[in-house]
Amino acid sequence: MRHPITYAKRPHLLLEASNVSWTICVPCAHPGVLTVRRAGGCRAAGPGWLLGVYSGGSRRLYWAAGDGIRHYARARSLTYLACRPFDGLSVRYPAVTMKRIFYLGAVMSVLFELANVYFIMPLPFSQRARSIEIAYFLYSWRWGFRAIAGAFIVAGLPAAFRMAGWHRAFPVASLAVTAAAAYAANFAMAADHMFLPAAALRMQRVERNAVEPGRLVVGVEINGNARAYPVQFIGYHHQVRDVVGGTPILVTFCTVCRTGRVFSPVVDGRVETFRLVGMDHFNAMFEDKSTGSWWRQATGDAVAGPKKGQSLAELPSLQVALSQWLLLHPTSLIMQADSALRDKYSSSFDYETGASRSALTGTDTVSWHDKAWVVGVSVSGESKAYDWNRLRRERAINDELGGRSIVVALASDGASFFAFERPDSSTRFVLRGDSLVTLKDTYAFNGRGTSGTLKPVFASQEFWHSWRTFHPDTKMY
Repeated sequence: MRHPITYAKRPHLLLEASNVSWTICVPCAHPGVLTVRRAGGCRAAGPGWLLGVYSGGSRRLYWAAGDGIRHYARARSLTYLACRPFDGLSVRYPAVTMKRIFYLGAVMSVLFELANVYFIMPLPFSQRARSIEIAYFLYSWRWGFRAIAGAFIVAGLPAAFRMAGWHRAFPVASLAVTAAAAYAANFAMAADHMFLPAAALRMQRVERNAVEPGRLVVGVEINGNARAYPVQFIGYHHQVRDVVGGTPILVTFCTVCRTGRVFSPVVDGRVETFRLVGMDHFNAMFEDKSTGSWWRQATGDAVAGPKKGQSLAELPSLQVALSQWLLLHPTSLIMQADSALRDKYSSSFDYETGASRSALTGTDTVSWHDKAWVVGVSVSGESKAYDWNRLRRERAINDELGGRSIVVALASDGASFFAFERPDSSTRFVLRGDSLVTLKDTYAFNGRGTSGTLKPVFASQEFWHSWRTFHPDTKMY
């Protein structure tokens, strides 16, 4: 830093060196000639100087006295020396400090970009910490952090490149690493660049449908209008906007949690637009365009930002095989692949059938392991998880939850499941084919039967770790 010292102006000679990083020259009490040795000989700098030199990261102090130069620390040869007239005291900003500012800015930039994605991407240990507030703070102030780091880099850039020879490789490498980190964080690892939104939502009737009948779909029926959204597509996009029966809807799916949810995208009376921003506790998060708030896919809750504490209204939906959906809704429209993104969609059935063993999206066949399947049911504020393996064995589970009598059933295709309220606790259902049967009544999977219509109950097939995380008070069956 600049020293607030004033000396009487008088002619002096100022020593300069092309690869010297910092110099401070003040009049010396003992006149003499300062001589600095270098390759090829010596050069005089002038009478009576106290000279501090930093060069190549090595600190050296030269003191000019009447009997010549006395030095402290180890000296290295200087490649170029020159003298010029100087009037008064010379105190330069330490170039070594400016170099350090450059490298500090580079380190700050790299660490910030990594931290900015670390807390919202499935990286080691990042998804098990309660770090959503930290993640949102970093993301909200990202341009401020980048401006500070960039200012440090720009301020120290001239000093960093003042080095001679191969030493200049260090600042070049630092800039390359900084640029690579910025690219990785904002493009290669950015959620909405990894999983692109559908450019256009294309729906077709069954006679023009190209989706295989065994594919899982998230089905929605509103005001007599039915639509099916294949997990193969929405699992990649994570969310699609549509209007069904005059009602705007947001169809979402998180493959890491295996959660399919349909919400009303209306926030404070206005239809909102969302984009995928990352994940928290392995569940996808969306950012609304209006306020930048973050919303959790599994619950529809705003977990950070101005809308924190609000929730999107969930709409009824089913997760079933397309063939089962068409039996229930033969005139349904079916979402088709975005032709521009066809190569992004998985052609395999492994995820949908549970054959995948991927670390993030694979299935564990052992009950109650993190990646085991459960059917989660919520009734009157109470939640319970039903083991998928047990459901496959029994096919119909009659139970009590939240003060109500319910039945959870699995269709013969082994993929489509349903949950209804039973007429009363004494009514017990069994499955006969794909019909729910009592001693005197028969009901289809649309709830309609000989004695009226069964009331559907919210149910979701997902990984056990997901249901347990977002329903911490859940019971297990």
